[in-house]
Amino acid sequence: MSGPRRILVYGVYGAGKSTLAARLAERLGLPWYPVDDLLWQPGWVEVPVARQRSRIEGICQRDRWILDGAYHGWRDVPLARADLVVGLDYPRWFSFWRLLRRTGRRLVTGEEICNGNRESLGSVLSHDSILVWHVFAFARARRRMRAWQRDPYGPPVLLFRSPAELDRWLAGLPRR
Repeated sequence: MSGPRRILVYGVYGAGKSTLAARLAERLGLPWYPVDDLLWQPGWVEVPVARQRSRIEGICQRDRWILDGAYHGWRDVPLARADLVVGLDYPRWFSFWRLLRRTGRRLVTGEEICNGNRESLGSVLSHDSILVWHVFAFARARRRMRAWQRDPYGPPVLLFRSPAELDRWLAGLPRR
């Protein structure tokens, strides 16, 4: 297969990382490993970081993969092996709106997120709310993606500023 075989999709909460990872997996025939499934146990119990890292190392040792995120305790692992980083560098208002819309839908439908976990009104209104996380993580995620793009020693980084830009790029990718 020509083209990237190990892809890290990155962006702030609600940008569309998982949706993009699923689209890339379908288009390129690569296996996608949803990060939320690897990080959260039932009841929103976080997997210990050392175990997260071990799981990610196991995936990243493979020849083909897509991950839809990279977090503090193991971010270096996929970056060291990725052929490509796809960054969703959308405006803050846009990604927050997407997150708000998705969270509302999940509250209404009871949609499972991972390992039996679901959004609840209590979680959305708590200090650990994903909406709060978005507010505080947005600038860091943006700086991180842009720094990766400037790093001559890291993997190539494509930053997309809008869904239209992303769609144009996706349309040009080969199908499996």
